Amino acid sequence: MLYGVSYYYEYQPFDRLDEDVRMMAEAGINYARIGDSIWSFCEPREGEFDLDWLQRVLDALHGAGIQVVVTTPTYAIPPWLCRRHPEIMAVRRDGRATPYGARQNVDVTNPTYRHYAERITRLLLERYARHPSVIGFQVDNETGTAGAQNPSVVDAFREHVKAKYGTVDRVNEIWGLTYWSHRLGDWSDLWAPAGNTSPGYDLEWRRFEAATTTEFLRWQAGIVREYARPEQFVIQDVVGYHGKPDADRYAIGAAMDVTAENFPHATQDGLAHPPVDGLHMYPARHAGSGPAQLYQRSDMAYGVNRSNFFITEMNPISIAGSDNVFPGYDGQWRMAAFSTISRGADMVAYWHWHSLHYGHEIYSHGILNHDLEPNRNYDEVASIGRDLARHGDTLTGLTPEAEVAFVYSYDSRWALACQPPLKTPDGAAPDTRSYERIFDTFYRGFFDARAQSIVLPAGADVSSYPVVVAPALYVADDDTLAGLARYAHDGGHLVLTVRSGYADEYARARWVRAPGPLREAAGVGYNLYSNLAATVPVVSASGELEVPGDALATAWMDELVVDEGDAEVLAGYAHPHFGRFPAVTTHRYGAGQVTYVGTVPNASLARSIGDWVLRAAGVQPLGSGLPESVLLTRASARDGRRLSFVSNWSFDSHVLPDDTVKGTDLFADAPVGPGRPLELGAWDIRVVAED
Repeated sequence: MLYGVSYYYEYQPFDRLDEDVRMMAEAGINYARIGDSIWSFCEPREGEFDLDWLQRVLDALHGAGIQVVVTTPTYAIPPWLCRRHPEIMAVRRDGRATPYGARQNVDVTNPTYRHYAERITRLLLERYARHPSVIGFQVDNETGTAGAQNPSVVDAFREHVKAKYGTVDRVNEIWGLTYWSHRLGDWSDLWAPAGNTSPGYDLEWRRFEAATTTEFLRWQAGIVREYARPEQFVIQDVVGYHGKPDADRYAIGAAMDVTAENFPHATQDGLAHPPVDGLHMYPARHAGSGPAQLYQRSDMAYGVNRSNFFITEMNPISIAGSDNVFPGYDGQWRMAAFSTISRGADMVAYWHWHSLHYGHEIYSHGILNHDLEPNRNYDEVASIGRDLARHGDTLTGLTPEAEVAFVYSYDSRWALACQPPLKTPDGAAPDTRSYERIFDTFYRGFFDARAQSIVLPAGADVSSYPVVVAPALYVADDDTLAGLARYAHDGGHLVLTVRSGYADEYARARWVRAPGPLREAAGVGYNLYSNLAATVPVVSASGELEVPGDALATAWMDELVVDEGDAEVLAGYAHPHFGRFPAVTTHRYGAGQVTYVGTVPNASLARSIGDWVLRAAGVQPLGSGLPESVLLTRASARDGRRLSFVSNWSFDSHVLPDDTVKGTDLFADAPVGPGRPLELGAWDIRVVAED
């Protein structure tokens, strides 16, 4: 188990390398990431290099037994490079070059930029790739395209479209360019994305941007692998959760040796379960609050390759900015670390070691605050380090259990950002995060129902999971949808939602009744739908689905009509007009079942749907009957033992029934089971190795 920090010796206001390393070692830290922003420090003027200072840093870390990942320093360029070669700067949508002064501001396809980036990378690797402390490399940092629409990028897009579609007539047909007189007569007629309004063009452009990001990272990884020893790995720290709009975690994951993602999360009341709504903190404003944020990030990362992953950045004292300083409550750092380990993390690392005394991120704090003294964050980090020193081998390489597979579609996300079906919650504008909002609603509904999940890319094999949920699978080809229908026919329980199956792989609305190829399996169809300007109460239509009294339909509803057959209406709307349409239906299909949710449910309704689906699929959720704030998940260790992770996301203490789990509490080194109930304090997590 790797446990550590990003370390910036070069940012310290004075030389305290030995003290930093001593404190890290005493805290049980065995890993440090270095180098992501050192380009101008190593090359202050063009062609003048100073890499000697890194030798002492690497030697000191190695002497303390701290393993190192070296980052290629290419995401933040030195000012001389911009001054001498302004053509490398990313041209924005408005046609103006991005001004210097931040980071991630270049066109990563520019050959001049790549020349200088390759030169500094090779010099760094030639000098230090073989240092005994170095166990791997990170290419770039939270990489994207900077939204570059430089002329050369637009030309490359034209060539991409030409290679994919072959002729302008094919593009005209697929994108429907007869509309508004946009038909192409020649490839030179294909316009730049800044003025585009065509959904087909927009989807292809977003695919191209994501592919550009992946190609850049593959290029860097290829350089790194020329120097790497066989046992050294290559990673990229993808922005976790839904991530950047121009980065595809599945494509990037295929290009790297280990999946690695950054996990900023809400803290304090933002980690409470049940969740506290309306918190004004990052990232709860757009990602929601509660422990689901940690589990969802983990289930997304594990699902990239169905394998263990690294967390390269996690919250220390605080993360984000000067107005978002929310140090965790006592116990919350332990909760975050061990809950993500329970879902497959093989590295937990904090961004970063010490709070910076200057620069943009002064108040995106490290483990040490500006006084550089131990504090309660450091003390808790050290307590985690002690437990990992004892049990790290057991906790490495876990296989998390999962009963529910969520289908994730970048194409659907991008298409629904172009033409959002939902308004923002305040009703002021189209919600470009409509896909994320629908996806999160269903993930959290099943999470609240105590499901264990994995998030897989559209088209992946899901046959081994009792339940599959396909939120807003708007863009998909017929084969992908047929595969989901076949999954249900063969015995699985498929959950479909609004917008699923509506458009084809080119973002064209299908010219058949919705949900298109999924209609037979779902047993329902619709040809009208409506935004909801206000919430609508949802009521039970049968005794099978228990609908809570506060259940609401929000944002959208499909005017579902049950086709001939045996589809059952589970819930409807308490409304003088919409009351004629089902809100939730289920349909026996072959050996399995398809449940269709025709609205965006509020939290209580989403949980009720999750409860019902799990029961209908024969899944007994872990921890049923435990206090609401107590969660239970399981994973298998490499030695075959089953580990139970029992966590309490509240200030209340709980003594659990003595039949909850049976085995050995690894942290207390004490038996639990009949006559020895597990006791959880406030913000407490325990790992029990079952007998």
